[in-house]
Amino acid sequence: MSAKLIHGYEVVIGFETHSQLATKSKIFSRASTAFGAEPNTQACAVDLALPGTLPVMNREAVACAIKLGLALGSHIAPQSIFARKNYFYPDLPKGYQISQFEIPVVQGGEVSFYLGEEKKTVRLVRAHLEEDAGKSLHEEFHGMSGIDLNRAGTPLLEIVTEPDMRSTDEAVAYAKALHQIVTWIGICDGNMQEGSFRCDANVSVRKPGGPLGTRREIKNLNSFKNMQQAIDYEIRWQIEEIEDGRAIQQATVLFNPDTGETRAMRTKEDAADYRYFPDPDLPPLCIAQDWIERVRAEMPELPRAMAARFVTQYGLPEYDATTLTQSQAMAAYFEDAAKACGQPKLASNWVMGEISRRLNTEEIGMDAVKVSSGQLAQLIARIQDGTISNNAAKQVFEALWTGEGSQVDAVIEARGLKQMNDTGALEAIIDEVIAANPANVEQFKAGKDKAFNALVGQVMKASRGKANPQQVNELLKAKLA
Repeated sequence: MSAKLIHGYEVVIGFETHSQLATKSKIFSRASTAFGAEPNTQACAVDLALPGTLPVMNREAVACAIKLGLALGSHIAPQSIFARKNYFYPDLPKGYQISQFEIPVVQGGEVSFYLGEEKKTVRLVRAHLEEDAGKSLHEEFHGMSGIDLNRAGTPLLEIVTEPDMRSTDEAVAYAKALHQIVTWIGICDGNMQEGSFRCDANVSVRKPGGPLGTRREIKNLNSFKNMQQAIDYEIRWQIEEIEDGRAIQQATVLFNPDTGETRAMRTKEDAADYRYFPDPDLPPLCIAQDWIERVRAEMPELPRAMAARFVTQYGLPEYDATTLTQSQAMAAYFEDAAKACGQPKLASNWVMGEISRRLNTEEIGMDAVKVSSGQLAQLIARIQDGTISNNAAKQVFEALWTGEGSQVDAVIEARGLKQMNDTGALEAIIDEVIAANPANVEQFKAGKDKAFNALVGQVMKASRGKANPQQVNELLKAKLA
């Protein structure tokens, strides 16, 4: 949905995103965070909240929070505190969740991205450290539920925005931009199917200029497709409810991808319902400025800065630069190929075109790309020096991708794809084509360009596609002049 009014209503969207941190152990214990283990095999005494156990802060989780704060231009609190968020649920062993409330570790900041040609900026309220709960299992049991506490204590950063988004498209673009950042700086693997990057969308509608409407929170959106469908449905549902004279009740809702609908799960709690109070078992979290500076020195070049460099250093259009910096792997692949072949725009075209098409078709990532950056650079070099045509280059690329060959020149030779660049041989073919097609020659001389294209086609056919098209054009024009 666009940012324009929908049936006279303005859409207001805010996000809460739980980003699972890429640490080897949990936030307050040494238990493993590896995904896919047998249920309850990665929950230690601390995670189970056995009597006498105490939480100990994971230093690497704090470093992840610092990285996010630096990447988003946030304030990193020199001292923050942990709180107990009290609620009862079977997969929460302690009866409370250790989180941050009054003083979070990361405060403010923003995420900027492009929606088409328009730059958008979403302001952040905070990002705070907390532990994850366990997981309730319903499908595997009949008439009862199971509890898997492997995930209990897994470190999370909850990233909260202001209600700045005004359309579904903007909300999804924000989520993708945030996903790009957390994976780029290496604090999260971004695997939405495994729950490493979970988004909750707070959605409300209002008349333009009026007070904010009552929001409903769509929980645990685990794909961008589901996010788009869920928010679109929720917007329509809320507008229909209001138009029918019914008030929106604040609630937490779930999205059912099978029906494409949201349904209420429970009434939405406010902060007071959780009875937050400082956790007496954890001292304040103190972050010295020199620690922040050490982390800053280790940070990778950020996507927006790299895209700007690609524009200035390689002369790429901003669209190309933004697309190529969607992931570190793609950016590195492009840069390696561009430097090796000395043709950055052509390298960009191939990465954004044939490479991306193959990755999408086979549903694989850049880590599984089947043509190396060196091979692509060699292929581009052979196009540039006239050895092969663009069409022949696609055949070579196909052979490299499928493993038919590993060396560009060897594939060209084996398939007989070298262009015919010999002027004498080409002139002989052109002379034969001119003699055999007098009608096209006369039409061209009468000013009909299509006749010239027909002659070029005949020359290419006679050369079995091996003639250099540019050379054919030049020689044919000279002959006809």
